[in-house]
Amino acid sequence: MTHPEDQYLALLRKLLDEGDVRLDRTGVGTKAIFGEQMRFNLADGFPVFTTKRVYWKTAFKEILWMLSGSTSLKELLAQNVKIWSDWPLKKFREQTGTTISQEDFERQILEDENFNQKWGDLGPIYGKQWRRWKGADGREIDQVQQVIDLIKTNPSSRRILWEGWNVGELDQMALPPCHKQYQFFVNHKLGTLNGSCIQRSVDSYLGLTWNIANLALITHMLAEQTGYKPGEIVWFGMDTHLYLNHIEAAELQLSRTPRPLPRLIIKRKPASLFDYTIDDFDLEGYDPHPAIKADVAV
Repeated sequence: MTHPEDQYLALLRKLLDEGDVRLDRTGVGTKAIFGEQMRFNLADGFPVFTTKRVYWKTAFKEILWMLSGSTSLKELLAQNVKIWSDWPLKKFREQTGTTISQEDFERQILEDENFNQKWGDLGPIYGKQWRRWKGADGREIDQVQQVIDLIKTNPSSRRILWEGWNVGELDQMALPPCHKQYQFFVNHKLGTLNGSCIQRSVDSYLGLTWNIANLALITHMLAEQTGYKPGEIVWFGMDTHLYLNHIEAAELQLSRTPRPLPRLIIKRKPASLFDYTIDDFDLEGYDPHPAIKADVAV
């Protein structure tokens, strides 16, 4: 019987063996393939990968921040989540000519409100589009709440989804959405809620491990809030790539054997999807191989 994580390891091997070498906006270069899919039955365990340590609490904090509708770097930094600092830091350096360190930049975001107001907003990224999509008439649309309402009132709908790719606001975003659409499906026969994610751009070594875990988390939370069991998650990758400076790390990971997947523990059911905190979650039995360091391409 194959391990669910074998799908991911096979993807890494396919990228290494078959990936098209391409230039990209970061200047690092990638090996890329197009149109991939992975499926995970959540009854088989929570799909946080084990062949390297995934810092799942940091990943969960990021997705909870997105679901809150926030676009504030300061709110992430206050939770010691630093994964979004690279893009505003790059913008600050380019526009001011200042060679400030990331540590000093983050400290100023946290301590200087005037500095934070100017440099700490990430633009209309994920949270804004998910919770406050602006219609042509100026009305703000909460797409996530609409998904919750549809699951409860019209579970057979083919419109149970939210979208992040707002063409009119892409140029204002620190980074356009990579995981751009989420869609959900109620299986009435099994009493389960299934979730999916379409990614237009996939950092297969660093980002994808978080994307899979966060899709599973969202599906678990929505299922709990709407009275269903978590079912299956399906991930679709379009431009699926491995950065050239991640090749050595990928080879090391491929030399490892997957361990049993953990089980997600949700310690309480809050009043709404938007009231969960990081303290509400635990992963029982997570025993991964050691972490493998790899740099983010900006």
